[in-house]
Amino acid sequence: MPETAQKTVAIVGASADRSKYSNKSVRAHLKQGWEVYPVNPKGGEIEGLKVYRSLGEIPVRLRRVSLYVPPAVGIKLLPEIAAVHPIEFFVNPGAESDELLERAAELGLQPIVACSILDIGERPDQFAS
Repeated sequence: MPETAQKTVAIVGASADRSKYSNKSVRAHLKQGWEVYPVNPKGGEIEGLKVYRSLGEIPVRLRRVSLYVPPAVGIKLLPEIAAVHPIEFFVNPGAESDELLERAAELGLQPIVACSILDIGERPDQFAS
């Protein structure tokens, strides 16, 4: 796998719905100069970007994986997330549960329970629906 790009991020659970935080995250990361890889099993296109059906399809090493799915879905995705060895693994508000965080730790992930949009210096309310 190629070396880590400086600012590569997969937005897991990305949505084309501009009112959703996962979409705002795509736009916020783009604004801050990140290479953004939306991930959604439906595929398609979001904000002009190709949507990957799984993390394994992404052709670069990811610096960050940002999770925007319900905890029950996220738990099922943890092995796939662990397999890509992200440097940062953000579990955004609403995606976290005790079970998910425990399982992530068991897989060697170090979840950051925080809003990845705020982490890059943006605010969700700056991105109109």
